[in-house]
Amino acid sequence: MNDIFLNRAARPIQKLVAYDPGHDLPRLRERFGDIIVELGSNENGWGTSPKAVEAVVKAARDSFRYPDPLGLGLRARLADKHDCSEEEIVLGNGSHELLMQLAQVFAEPGDEVIYSRYGFAVYPIGTRAVGATGIAVDPFPRDHAMPLGTDLSQIPKAITERTKIIFVANPNNPTGTHFRIEDLKALLQQVPKHIPVVVDEAYTEFANAEGLESAISLRREFANLVVSRTFSKAYGLAGLRVGYLVAHREVCELINRLRESFNVNLLGLAAAEAALDDHEHLARVREGVLTQRARIAEALTQLGFFVFPSQTNFLLVDFHRRAQPIEDALFERAVIVRPMVPYGLPNCLRITVGNPAETDRLIASLIEAKDAA
Repeated sequence: MNDIFLNRAARPIQKLVAYDPGHDLPRLRERFGDIIVELGSNENGWGTSPKAVEAVVKAARDSFRYPDPLGLGLRARLADKHDCSEEEIVLGNGSHELLMQLAQVFAEPGDEVIYSRYGFAVYPIGTRAVGATGIAVDPFPRDHAMPLGTDLSQIPKAITERTKIIFVANPNNPTGTHFRIEDLKALLQQVPKHIPVVVDEAYTEFANAEGLESAISLRREFANLVVSRTFSKAYGLAGLRVGYLVAHREVCELINRLRESFNVNLLGLAAAEAALDDHEHLARVREGVLTQRARIAEALTQLGFFVFPSQTNFLLVDFHRRAQPIEDALFERAVIVRPMVPYGLPNCLRITVGNPAETDRLIASLIEAKDAA
Protein backbone atom coordinates (compact mmCIF):
# COMPACT_ATOMS: atom_id res chain seq x y z
CA MET A 1 0.00 0.00 0.00
CA ASN A 2 1.16 3.52 -0.79
CA ASP A 3 2.35 5.10 2.46
CA ILE A 4 0.79 8.41 1.38
CA PHE A 5 -2.62 6.95 2.21
CA LEU A 6 -1.62 4.51 4.95
CA ASN A 7 -0.17 7.30 7.08
CA ARG A 8 -3.37 9.33 6.73
CA ALA A 9 -5.71 6.57 7.80
CA ALA A 10 -7.06 6.53 11.35
CA ARG A 11 -4.39 5.12 13.67
CA PRO A 12 -6.33 1.96 14.63
CA ILE A 13 -6.85 1.16 10.94
CA GLN A 14 -3.15 1.60 10.16
CA LYS A 15 -2.37 -1.36 12.44
CA LEU A 16 -5.41 -3.45 11.61
CA VAL A 17 -5.12 -6.81 9.86
CA ALA A 18 -8.21 -7.74 7.84
CA TYR A 19 -10.28 -10.82 8.61
CA ASP A 20 -8.91 -13.88 6.82
CA PRO A 21 -11.77 -15.80 5.13
CA GLY A 22 -9.49 -18.70 4.21
CA HIS A 23 -8.95 -20.09 0.73
CA ASP A 24 -10.15 -18.29 -2.39
CA LEU A 25 -13.04 -20.69 -2.92
CA PRO A 26 -14.46 -19.18 -6.13
CA ARG A 27 -11.08 -19.77 -7.82
CA LEU A 28 -10.81 -23.24 -6.33
CA ARG A 29 -14.26 -24.15 -7.65
CA GLU A 30 -13.04 -23.19 -11.10
CA ARG A 31 -9.90 -25.28 -10.62
CA PHE A 32 -11.44 -28.44 -9.17
CA GLY A 33 -14.99 -28.28 -10.51
CA ASP A 34 -17.58 -30.65 -9.07
CA ILE A 35 -15.05 -32.79 -7.22
CA ILE A 36 -14.26 -30.08 -4.67
CA VAL A 37 -15.26 -30.79 -1.06
CA GLU A 38 -15.54 -27.51 0.84
CA LEU A 39 -14.98 -28.15 4.54
CA GLY A 40 -13.26 -24.94 5.57
CA SER A 41 -16.02 -22.40 6.20
CA ASN A 42 -18.54 -24.30 8.37
CA GLU A 43 -21.23 -24.09 5.73
CA ASN A 44 -24.32 -26.27 5.65
CA GLY A 45 -23.65 -29.50 3.76
CA TRP A 46 -27.39 -30.17 3.48
CA GLY A 47 -28.05 -26.90 1.67
CA THR A 48 -30.77 -24.30 1.89
CA SER A 49 -34.37 -24.99 2.80
CA PRO A 50 -36.50 -25.50 -0.35
CA LYS A 51 -39.01 -23.09 1.18
CA ALA A 52 -36.29 -20.45 1.46
CA VAL A 53 -35.22 -21.01 -2.14
CA GLU A 54 -38.81 -20.59 -3.28
CA ALA A 55 -39.12 -17.38 -1.27
CA VAL A 56 -35.93 -16.01 -2.83
CA VAL A 57 -37.20 -16.68 -6.36
CA LYS A 58 -40.47 -14.94 -5.58
CA ALA A 59 -38.78 -11.97 -3.87
CA ALA A 60 -36.33 -11.54 -6.76
CA ARG A 61 -39.18 -10.19 -8.89
CA ASP A 62 -39.12 -7.09 -6.71
CA SER A 63 -35.34 -6.68 -6.72
CA PHE A 64 -35.71 -3.21 -8.24
CA ARG A 65 -37.23 -2.13 -4.91
CA TYR A 66 -35.31 -1.35 -1.75
CA PRO A 67 -35.81 -3.88 1.05
CA ASP A 68 -37.64 -2.99 4.23
CA PRO A 69 -34.99 -0.91 6.05
CA LEU A 70 -36.31 -2.06 9.42
CA GLY A 71 -36.87 -5.71 8.50
CA LEU A 72 -40.18 -5.59 10.34
CA GLY A 73 -41.49 -8.91 9.04
CA LEU A 74 -38.43 -10.90 10.07
CA ARG A 75 -38.09 -9.07 13.37
CA ALA A 76 -41.71 -9.88 14.20
CA ARG A 77 -41.08 -13.55 13.50
CA LEU A 78 -37.92 -13.54 15.62
CA ALA A 79 -39.66 -11.69 18.45
CA ASP A 80 -42.30 -14.40 18.49
CA LYS A 81 -39.63 -17.13 18.41
CA HIS A 82 -37.70 -15.66 21.35
CA ASP A 83 -40.64 -14.25 23.33
CA CYS A 84 -39.40 -10.67 23.21
CA SER A 85 -40.40 -7.38 21.59
CA GLU A 86 -39.36 -6.30 18.10
CA GLU A 87 -37.49 -3.40 19.73
CA GLU A 88 -35.19 -5.95 21.36
CA ILE A 89 -33.97 -7.30 18.01
CA VAL A 90 -31.49 -5.84 15.53
CA LEU A 91 -30.82 -7.41 12.13
CA GLY A 92 -27.36 -7.58 10.64
CA ASN A 93 -25.53 -8.45 7.45
CA GLY A 94 -24.57 -11.67 9.17
CA SER A 95 -23.71 -11.66 12.87
CA HIS A 96 -20.18 -10.58 11.85
CA GLU A 97 -21.45 -7.06 11.16
CA LEU A 98 -23.27 -6.88 14.49
CA LEU A 99 -20.21 -8.00 16.47
CA MET A 100 -18.16 -5.26 14.81
CA GLN A 101 -20.86 -2.69 15.54
CA LEU A 102 -21.06 -3.65 19.20
CA ALA A 103 -17.37 -2.83 19.54
CA GLN A 104 -17.93 0.47 17.72
CA VAL A 105 -20.81 1.42 19.99
CA PHE A 106 -19.21 0.62 23.33
CA ALA A 107 -15.42 0.89 22.99
CA GLU A 108 -12.91 3.53 21.94
CA PRO A 109 -9.17 4.20 22.32
CA GLY A 110 -8.05 3.64 25.91
CA ASP A 111 -10.80 1.10 26.62
CA GLU A 112 -10.45 -2.65 27.08
CA VAL A 113 -12.43 -5.49 25.53
CA ILE A 114 -12.31 -9.00 27.00
CA TYR A 115 -12.54 -12.25 25.03
CA SER A 116 -11.15 -15.78 25.16
CA ARG A 117 -7.67 -16.39 23.72
CA TYR A 118 -9.07 -18.98 21.31
CA GLY A 119 -12.27 -17.16 20.41
CA PHE A 120 -13.64 -15.98 17.05
CA ALA A 121 -11.17 -13.77 15.16
CA VAL A 122 -13.74 -10.99 14.74
CA TYR A 123 -13.60 -10.11 18.46
CA PRO A 124 -10.00 -8.84 18.38
CA ILE A 125 -10.51 -7.32 14.92
CA GLY A 126 -13.50 -5.30 16.14
CA THR A 127 -11.51 -4.28 19.20
CA ARG A 128 -8.50 -3.07 17.24
CA ALA A 129 -10.68 -1.30 14.68
CA VAL A 130 -11.87 1.14 17.35
CA GLY A 131 -8.44 1.54 18.94
CA ALA A 132 -9.32 -0.36 22.11
CA THR A 133 -7.07 -2.91 23.82
CA GLY A 134 -7.97 -6.58 23.69
CA ILE A 135 -7.63 -8.64 26.84
CA ALA A 136 -7.44 -12.33 25.93
CA VAL A 137 -8.18 -14.54 28.94
CA ASP A 138 -6.57 -17.95 29.13
CA PRO A 139 -8.73 -20.97 28.22
CA PHE A 140 -8.91 -24.29 30.00
CA PRO A 141 -5.65 -26.29 29.71
CA ARG A 142 -5.19 -29.17 27.30
CA ASP A 143 -5.78 -31.80 29.99
CA HIS A 144 -9.17 -30.33 30.98
CA ALA A 145 -12.46 -32.00 30.05
CA MET A 146 -13.04 -28.98 27.78
CA PRO A 147 -9.51 -28.42 26.39
CA LEU A 148 -8.91 -24.86 25.18
CA GLY A 149 -12.54 -24.05 26.00
CA THR A 150 -13.57 -20.67 27.39
CA ASP A 151 -12.85 -20.53 31.12
CA LEU A 152 -15.54 -18.10 32.28
CA SER A 153 -14.04 -17.98 35.78
CA GLN A 154 -11.05 -16.05 34.39
CA ILE A 155 -13.15 -13.20 33.00
CA PRO A 156 -14.07 -11.41 36.27
CA LYS A 157 -10.37 -11.37 37.18
CA ALA A 158 -9.63 -9.47 33.95
CA ILE A 159 -12.26 -6.75 34.48
CA THR A 160 -10.94 -3.26 35.24
CA GLU A 161 -12.40 0.23 35.25
CA ARG A 162 -11.44 0.38 31.56
CA THR A 163 -13.47 -2.70 30.55
CA LYS A 164 -16.26 -1.75 28.16
CA ILE A 165 -17.52 -5.01 26.64
CA ILE A 166 -17.02 -8.79 26.91
CA PHE A 167 -17.30 -11.31 24.05
CA VAL A 168 -17.80 -15.05 24.52
CA ALA A 169 -19.15 -17.72 22.17
CA ASN A 170 -21.25 -20.73 23.04
CA PRO A 171 -20.42 -23.06 21.37
CA ASN A 172 -17.05 -21.56 20.58
CA ASN A 173 -15.33 -21.08 17.23
CA PRO A 174 -12.73 -22.46 16.44
CA THR A 175 -12.51 -24.95 19.32
CA GLY A 176 -16.11 -26.26 19.18
CA THR A 177 -16.20 -26.28 22.99
CA HIS A 178 -19.04 -25.01 25.17
CA PHE A 179 -20.01 -23.90 28.66
CA ARG A 180 -23.10 -24.55 30.79
CA ILE A 181 -25.88 -22.06 31.32
CA GLU A 182 -25.21 -22.21 35.08
CA ASP A 183 -21.63 -21.07 34.53
CA LEU A 184 -22.77 -18.21 32.30
CA LYS A 185 -25.24 -17.10 34.95
CA ALA A 186 -22.49 -17.16 37.56
CA LEU A 187 -20.38 -14.94 35.31
CA LEU A 188 -23.21 -12.47 34.68
CA GLN A 189 -23.74 -12.15 38.43
CA GLN A 190 -20.13 -10.99 38.79
CA VAL A 191 -19.95 -8.59 35.83
CA PRO A 192 -20.86 -4.95 36.56
CA LYS A 193 -24.29 -4.20 35.12
CA HIS A 194 -22.98 -1.44 32.84
CA ILE A 195 -20.67 -3.79 30.90
CA PRO A 196 -22.39 -5.62 28.00
CA VAL A 197 -21.70 -9.35 27.85
CA VAL A 198 -22.08 -10.62 24.29
CA VAL A 199 -22.80 -14.33 23.85
CA ASP A 200 -22.23 -15.37 20.25
CA GLU A 201 -24.53 -18.32 19.50
CA ALA A 202 -23.77 -18.82 15.80
CA TYR A 203 -23.65 -22.61 16.24
CA THR A 204 -26.27 -23.15 18.93
CA GLU A 205 -28.61 -25.19 16.69
CA PHE A 206 -26.03 -27.99 16.57
CA ALA A 207 -25.64 -28.31 20.33
CA ASN A 208 -26.88 -31.35 22.24
CA ALA A 209 -24.77 -31.31 25.42
CA GLU A 210 -26.46 -31.44 28.80
CA GLY A 211 -26.54 -28.01 30.44
CA LEU A 212 -25.93 -26.14 27.20
CA GLU A 213 -28.86 -23.76 26.76
CA SER A 214 -29.33 -20.51 24.90
CA ALA A 215 -28.41 -17.43 26.89
CA ILE A 216 -31.64 -15.84 25.69
CA SER A 217 -33.35 -17.54 28.63
CA LEU A 218 -31.41 -15.19 30.95
CA ARG A 219 -32.11 -11.92 29.14
CA ARG A 220 -34.86 -10.68 31.47
CA GLU A 221 -32.64 -11.24 34.50
CA PHE A 222 -29.56 -9.49 33.06
CA ALA A 223 -30.11 -6.28 31.08
CA ASN A 224 -26.46 -6.22 29.99
CA LEU A 225 -26.77 -9.58 28.18
CA VAL A 226 -26.54 -9.47 24.37
CA VAL A 227 -27.07 -12.64 22.31
CA SER A 228 -26.09 -12.83 18.63
CA ARG A 229 -27.35 -15.42 16.16
CA THR A 230 -26.96 -16.15 12.45
CA PHE A 231 -28.83 -17.78 9.57
CA SER A 232 -25.54 -18.71 7.90
CA LYS A 233 -24.96 -22.08 9.54
CA ALA A 234 -27.89 -24.34 10.45
CA TYR A 235 -30.31 -22.45 8.19
CA GLY A 236 -27.96 -22.63 5.20
CA LEU A 237 -28.12 -18.94 4.21
CA ALA A 238 -24.41 -18.09 4.35
CA GLY A 239 -24.54 -16.52 0.88
CA LEU A 240 -27.40 -14.19 1.78
CA ARG A 241 -25.83 -12.75 4.95
CA VAL A 242 -28.51 -12.53 7.63
CA GLY A 243 -27.82 -12.31 11.35
CA TYR A 244 -29.50 -10.79 14.37
CA LEU A 245 -29.07 -10.05 18.02
CA VAL A 246 -31.40 -10.03 20.99
CA ALA A 247 -30.66 -7.36 23.59
CA HIS A 248 -32.07 -4.67 25.85
CA ARG A 249 -33.95 -2.13 23.73
CA GLU A 250 -31.49 0.63 24.71
CA VAL A 251 -28.61 -1.43 23.33
CA CYS A 252 -30.60 -2.03 20.16
CA GLU A 253 -31.37 1.66 19.80
CA LEU A 254 -27.68 2.51 20.02
CA ILE A 255 -26.76 -0.03 17.36
CA ASN A 256 -29.52 1.27 15.10
CA ARG A 257 -27.86 4.68 15.18
CA LEU A 258 -24.87 3.07 13.47
CA ARG A 259 -26.57 0.40 11.37
CA GLU A 260 -26.79 1.00 7.64
CA SER A 261 -30.36 1.54 6.47
CA PHE A 262 -30.58 -1.43 4.09
CA ASN A 263 -28.02 -3.75 5.66
CA VAL A 264 -30.12 -6.89 5.08
CA ASN A 265 -31.14 -7.29 1.47
CA LEU A 266 -34.54 -8.17 0.05
CA LEU A 267 -33.68 -11.78 -0.75
CA GLY A 268 -32.09 -12.36 2.63
CA LEU A 269 -35.14 -11.10 4.49
CA ALA A 270 -37.47 -13.31 2.46
CA ALA A 271 -35.25 -16.39 2.79
CA ALA A 272 -34.79 -16.01 6.55
CA GLU A 273 -38.53 -15.76 7.19
CA ALA A 274 -39.17 -18.85 5.06
CA ALA A 275 -36.31 -20.79 6.69
CA LEU A 276 -37.82 -20.19 10.12
CA ASP A 277 -40.96 -21.97 8.89
CA ASP A 278 -39.16 -25.04 7.59
CA HIS A 279 -38.80 -26.97 10.81
CA GLU A 280 -38.40 -30.27 8.96
CA HIS A 281 -35.37 -29.08 7.02
CA LEU A 282 -33.72 -27.71 10.16
CA ALA A 283 -34.34 -31.02 11.91
CA ARG A 284 -32.75 -32.92 9.00
CA VAL A 285 -29.72 -30.67 9.07
CA ARG A 286 -29.29 -31.03 12.81
CA GLU A 287 -29.69 -34.83 12.74
CA GLY A 288 -27.27 -35.09 9.83
CA VAL A 289 -24.64 -32.96 11.54
CA LEU A 290 -24.86 -34.88 14.81
CA THR A 291 -24.54 -38.21 12.99
CA GLN A 292 -21.62 -37.19 10.77
CA ARG A 293 -19.88 -35.31 13.59
CA ALA A 294 -19.74 -38.50 15.66
CA ARG A 295 -18.66 -40.53 12.65
CA ILE A 296 -15.79 -38.18 11.76
CA ALA A 297 -14.64 -37.86 15.36
CA GLU A 298 -14.47 -41.64 15.73
CA ALA A 299 -12.61 -42.12 12.44
CA LEU A 300 -10.04 -39.42 13.17
CA THR A 301 -9.48 -40.68 16.70
CA GLN A 302 -8.80 -44.16 15.31
CA LEU A 303 -6.24 -42.59 12.98
CA GLY A 304 -4.39 -41.36 16.06
CA PHE A 305 -5.39 -37.69 15.96
CA PHE A 306 -6.83 -35.71 18.87
CA VAL A 307 -10.35 -34.45 18.21
CA PHE A 308 -11.57 -31.66 20.47
CA PRO A 309 -15.07 -32.13 21.91
CA SER A 310 -17.47 -30.22 19.67
CA GLN A 311 -21.02 -28.89 19.88
CA THR A 312 -20.84 -27.29 16.44
CA ASN A 313 -20.87 -28.32 12.79
CA PHE A 314 -17.08 -28.53 12.74
CA LEU A 315 -14.27 -30.34 14.52
CA LEU A 316 -10.94 -28.96 15.67
CA VAL A 317 -8.32 -31.66 15.13
CA ASP A 318 -4.80 -31.77 16.57
CA PHE A 319 -2.40 -33.83 14.41
CA HIS A 320 0.39 -33.78 17.06
CA ARG A 321 2.73 -32.12 14.56
CA ARG A 322 2.54 -29.25 12.11
CA ALA A 323 -0.66 -29.70 10.17
CA GLN A 324 0.45 -27.90 7.01
CA PRO A 325 1.65 -31.06 5.18
CA ILE A 326 -1.66 -32.78 5.86
CA GLU A 327 -3.62 -29.75 4.74
CA ASP A 328 -1.53 -29.64 1.54
CA ALA A 329 -2.19 -33.32 0.89
CA LEU A 330 -5.92 -32.80 1.39
CA PHE A 331 -5.82 -29.75 -0.87
CA GLU A 332 -4.31 -31.78 -3.70
CA ARG A 333 -7.24 -34.15 -3.30
CA ALA A 334 -9.69 -31.22 -3.60
CA VAL A 335 -10.66 -31.42 0.08
CA ILE A 336 -10.49 -27.91 1.53
CA VAL A 337 -10.17 -27.43 5.30
CA ARG A 338 -9.16 -24.49 7.49
CA PRO A 339 -5.62 -24.08 8.88
CA MET A 340 -5.40 -22.77 12.42
CA VAL A 341 -2.04 -20.99 12.22
CA PRO A 342 -3.75 -17.56 12.54
CA TYR A 343 -5.16 -18.73 15.88
CA GLY A 344 -1.76 -19.85 17.14
CA LEU A 345 -2.59 -23.55 16.68
CA PRO A 346 -0.19 -24.71 13.94
CA ASN A 347 -0.75 -28.40 14.72
CA CYS A 348 -4.50 -28.12 14.17
CA LEU A 349 -7.00 -27.99 11.34
CA ARG A 350 -10.66 -27.02 11.62
CA ILE A 351 -12.84 -29.37 9.58
CA THR A 352 -16.48 -28.70 8.76
CA VAL A 353 -18.91 -31.56 9.30
CA GLY A 354 -20.22 -32.28 5.84
CA ASN A 355 -22.93 -34.54 4.45
CA PRO A 356 -22.35 -38.32 4.20
CA ALA A 357 -20.74 -38.17 0.76
CA GLU A 358 -18.41 -35.39 1.89
CA THR A 359 -17.55 -37.38 4.99
CA ASP A 360 -16.64 -40.38 2.84
CA ARG A 361 -14.24 -38.23 0.81
CA LEU A 362 -12.78 -36.60 3.91
CA ILE A 363 -12.00 -39.85 5.73
CA ALA A 364 -10.57 -41.55 2.64
CA SER A 365 -8.46 -38.48 1.85
CA LEU A 366 -7.19 -38.19 5.43
CA ILE A 367 -6.05 -41.82 5.37
CA GLU A 368 -4.12 -41.09 2.19
CA ALA A 369 -2.88 -37.72 3.46
CA LYS A 370 -1.58 -39.23 6.67
CA ASP A 371 0.62 -41.60 4.72
CA ALA A 372 1.63 -39.02 2.09
CA ALA A 373 2.43 -36.14 4.44
